[in-house]
Amino acid sequence: MISRRLIRTKILQILYAISRKEDTSLASAEKELFFSLQKAYDLYHLMLLIPVELSKVNEWKIEIARQKLRPTYEDLHPNMRFINNRLIDLLKKNKQLNRYMSENKIGWGGYTEMFRSLFNTVQERDYFQAYMTREKVDFKDDVKVVTTILEQEVPQWADLESALEEMSIFWNDDTDFVLGMALKTIKGMRESDTPDKPLLPMYKTEEDIEFAKKLIRKAILNRDEYYELIRTHSQNWDFDRIALMDLLIMQLALAEIIEFQSIPVKVSLNEYIELAKIYSTENSNNFINGVLDHVVKDLKAQNKIIKVGKGLIET
Repeated sequence: MISRRLIRTKILQILYAISRKEDTSLASAEKELFFSLQKAYDLYHLMLLIPVELSKVNEWKIEIARQKLRPTYEDLHPNMRFINNRLIDLLKKNKQLNRYMSENKIGWGGYTEMFRSLFNTVQERDYFQAYMTREKVDFKDDVKVVTTILEQEVPQWADLESALEEMSIFWNDDTDFVLGMALKTIKGMRESDTPDKPLLPMYKTEEDIEFAKKLIRKAILNRDEYYELIRTHSQNWDFDRIALMDLLIMQLALAEIIEFQSIPVKVSLNEYIELAKIYSTENSNNFINGVLDHVVKDLKAQNKIIKVGKGLIET
C-alpha cells in the first residue's frame, strides 16, 4: 500500500523538521519515518471503516424512529437496504480489518456526531435516494453507492479533516493517497469474498522498506556533499537565499539519483519536480529542474552516476 512517492514525501517532511532542530540523530529520523508510514497504514484501515460507521448511524436512526410514541408505518417498516449492503457486510466481517483495529487500538470511537452529520448529508443526495428506492440492487450497486460516498463526500468532509488533525499529526497530507488505496481495496472486493480476504499489505515488497531506509540515510549523511553540488551548479543564485524547501527537495533528489542504480534518472527527476509543485512556490519546479539537470550532466560526465538494469531506461 505504501508507495514510493509517499515514502519520498515523508522523508522530505522529516528533512524539513530536522532543518528546524539541530539535535536530531539519524536513528531518530529513521524511527520517525517508519512510524509515520505505520500511521498511514492505520489511516487506510480507518478509511475502510467509514462505510461501516455510516451503516451504524443508519441503524441508530431506525431504532430511534421505532421508539417514537406514535411511530409511522415507515418507522416500523424501514428501508434496510443500506444496512444490508453486501459490501459493507464484507467490511464488517473482514478478519484482518477487525484484528488490525483491535491490536492497534484505533477506531472512530468519540466521533459519532460527525458520522451522523455525514449520513444526514448522504441521505439527501440523489445517488443515495436512487439506490434506496430502486426495485432491486445487486452487489455492483452496493459497491457503487459506497464508492460514490467515499469519492464525492469524504474529500470535502470538513469534520474529517479536523478529526484526523486531532488523532495524529502524521495524517495532514495523507488523506488523498490513503483514500485512494481504500477505494482500490473496495473496488477489488467480490460478493464471494470470505472474512479471510486479505487487505492491501503495508509494503508491496521488501525492496520498498530498503528504499526508505537507504534514501533517508543517504540524504542525511551526505547532505553537505549534495549542498556543495547544488552550490556549484546554481552560480546565478545566492545559495544562502535558495528557499529551504527547494534545497531539501534537491538534496533528496540527488540522494536518489546518485545512490539508487536501478532507478532511472528521469523517473527520479519527475518525482521530485512533482513534489516541488506541491510543497514549493509556483516557479520552484523550473528552478529545481534546471539546477538538477546541470548537476546530473556534470556527474554523468565524471562517471559518478552509474545505472544498471531498469535504471538504464531513459524514456
